[in-house]
Amino acid sequence: MLNRKGVKYLLVLTALMAVALTVEAQSRKYHVELGLQGGCGYYVGDATTHIFNNVREVYGGHVRYKFDQRWAMQVKGLYQFIKGPIIEREITPDGKPKEVNLGEWTDDLINLDVMAEFNFFRFGIDDYDRRVKPITPYIFAGIGMGIYGMRFQKVACYFPFGFGMKWKFAPRWGLNLAWQHNLYFTDSLEGTEGYGNTYDLNGSNILNFDLTGQLTLGIVFEFAREKKICRLCYDN
Repeated sequence: MLNRKGVKYLLVLTALMAVALTVEAQSRKYHVELGLQGGCGYYVGDATTHIFNNVREVYGGHVRYKFDQRWAMQVKGLYQFIKGPIIEREITPDGKPKEVNLGEWTDDLINLDVMAEFNFFRFGIDDYDRRVKPITPYIFAGIGMGIYGMRFQKVACYFPFGFGMKWKFAPRWGLNLAWQHNLYFTDSLEGTEGYGNTYDLNGSNILNFDLTGQLTLGIVFEFAREKKICRLCYDN
């Protein structure tokens, strides 16, 4: 039978093992993340020259693979609606130019992109490492492909970039706020009815690209926990 001293040592050993198991559990990270997001989006180009004009809804989802607490790769798909005014340029009898608003054009976009992300802080939940933060700002950039036009018969590449905030409020759950900009390598997002060139809006500037933006808030769920490290194993 154990005496009082033996019971004391056993309790201390049990407490140390519990702490070690807790630290081990917190040090094992989840590598994969699924998320749903929604928000508002806009178009900037020949028909609309300012951000957050003619705002429409945006929604979609993403898959994120986290290499470590700083770097990650995200594959995202967003469905976006854009609109703007139809402007016709006329010449008045006295020879002065005049713009006439003929209504609105609309278009739908499917944005698919792959982006690299960098967290400014070591991101996660860890009670034993003060360097790890549950909230962090982050930046991202990558490459994307947009499908648009009537019956989605047009395709164009774009350069996605932006910044945002991440908040991990539970071991597997978090929130993401992102402001993304998509610089399209085209100048024809105004639709498929020839609006972009009919009124000579495109001009001859090869850098006169269209831009879309999305401000989204999303919820994420993490899974695919990294394997437990065996402290007692060794190679033969």
